Amino acid sequence: MFRTRLQQLAAQSLTRTVSPLESSTGPVVQRSGRRVILLCSNDYLGLATHPDVVRAAVCATERYGAGSGAARLISGTLPPHEDLETSLADFKGTEAALMFGSGYVANLGVIPGLIGHNGLILVDRLCHASLIDGCRLSGADFRVFRHRDLAQVDSLLKRRAANRPTLIVTDGLFSMDGDIAPLRELASLAKQYDAMLYVDDAHGTGVMGPTGRGTLEQLGVEHEIPFHMGTLGKALGSSGAFVVGPRDMIQYMINTARPFMFTTAPPPSSAAAAHAALAVIRRDPERRNRLWANRHRLFSGLQQRGFRLTDTVSPILPILIGSAEQALAFADQLLAHGVYAPAIRPPTVPDDTSRIRVTVTSEHTSDHIDEALRAFELAGHATGLL
Repeated sequence: MFRTRLQQLAAQSLTRTVSPLESSTGPVVQRSGRRVILLCSNDYLGLATHPDVVRAAVCATERYGAGSGAARLISGTLPPHEDLETSLADFKGTEAALMFGSGYVANLGVIPGLIGHNGLILVDRLCHASLIDGCRLSGADFRVFRHRDLAQVDSLLKRRAANRPTLIVTDGLFSMDGDIAPLRELASLAKQYDAMLYVDDAHGTGVMGPTGRGTLEQLGVEHEIPFHMGTLGKALGSSGAFVVGPRDMIQYMINTARPFMFTTAPPPSSAAAAHAALAVIRRDPERRNRLWANRHRLFSGLQQRGFRLTDTVSPILPILIGSAEQALAFADQLLAHGVYAPAIRPPTVPDDTSRIRVTVTSEHTSDHIDEALRAFELAGHATGLL
């Protein structure tokens, strides 16, 4: 049975395999005995290998152990978790924060806590899979609106039953397109129609905004959107996720979010590492400046060479290819020329929009970027894309 299904996926160029690395993540990695430039990591600020972050994880492990023992409501909470939540709330300018094991489980827990089977959810078509799954798990009716289409959101809100609980769900920064949600307008619509707005800012945290607080800071809507989610495994270089918001909301999630209630707490090392990463972000803005300088260099180079990109405004630079088969061929050519950036195919993206999702970090050098641009040009000519 499984072999047949795998063969069906292979016929559509949709099989996937894990790709072992022989080094830590970074701008350059060892893969199959070769040095390759890594252009697909979400470690935007290079904090996964920052000495302070690694040291914090090691010290927490030595002091508190490799695991947390049980859910925090069962065996108690450890200082690294509490320290991190205090720092996150301070960084985001909210009253409180709550850590989860991953962004995926955070969305599976928070969304059903916000709305139930009698409610209505409106969700952007390009939202992350975890948001869609959280909507389904809530039992509420949900409607998918066209990407960033405010007119359709307004129309759906107008047609809903009077006083029906309603939740609007969106990414802050869309992970496969690199564009951002119209949060100011969505917040205005939510206020106008007495709806809630839930934002997943996984890719915005640490990257967007003048101080790295995220997409809400970038768009100046932090005071208009009372709670949102982010992750620790991207710009913060650790693992896990968080929700920030009013103290009553966080306390409510402690009592209703099933992935928090019924899952062993994340290891203390992850919390301590993220706590250290926050400190680096706050004291070292130059790291974020380097990220954006690298982004502009790579983006301009790809455009000049004739590649077709999405309307990205972030360090996520998706090169649109088309078919899954073409995207795989392009990724193979990139790897042959020393760049690792795998093909992104359905169901991660819609049919016929397969792409190479390029991400750049603060730790790439100008030489890395120029070398990568040469590889992209060679791959483009070899596959007929250029």
